[in-house]
Amino acid sequence: MNLVLHYGLLGSLEAGLIALAIGFAVFALLWRLGRRAGLSHGHVIGFACLLGAAIGAGVDSWKLFSLGMVRLESPLYARLALASIHDPDQLGTRVLLELIGVLSGVGLGWWLFSSREAGKDTTGGA
Repeated sequence: MNLVLHYGLLGSLEAGLIALAIGFAVFALLWRLGRRAGLSHGHVIGFACLLGAAIGAGVDSWKLFSLGMVRLESPLYARLALASIHDPDQLGTRVLLELIGVLSGVGLGWWLFSSREAGKDTTGGA
């Protein structure tokens, strides 16, 4: 899926909002699976954060990490490494906002789903 994002801070914010949606969707899916499997809330939140970060910020995080591993002594290698990145000037900001977006999406999902579960009457009284 090739989404055309803007450049600069606006593109980083767009990537963060997409990551927020990914974090919420991953948490919703794992919440259903975790309730059936008997997992605790902490396990579901942890797995959702890890999986959401891998999906939402994985490619940009890998590019940020591998940029430090590439030998950039040659202008050709530097040009090749930077050509594969959508917006190299905002790569660090984009990764940070994607991770914040995933964590916020998981937190929002936990807040919505746990408050819905707390509203149910589980006392069993008449």
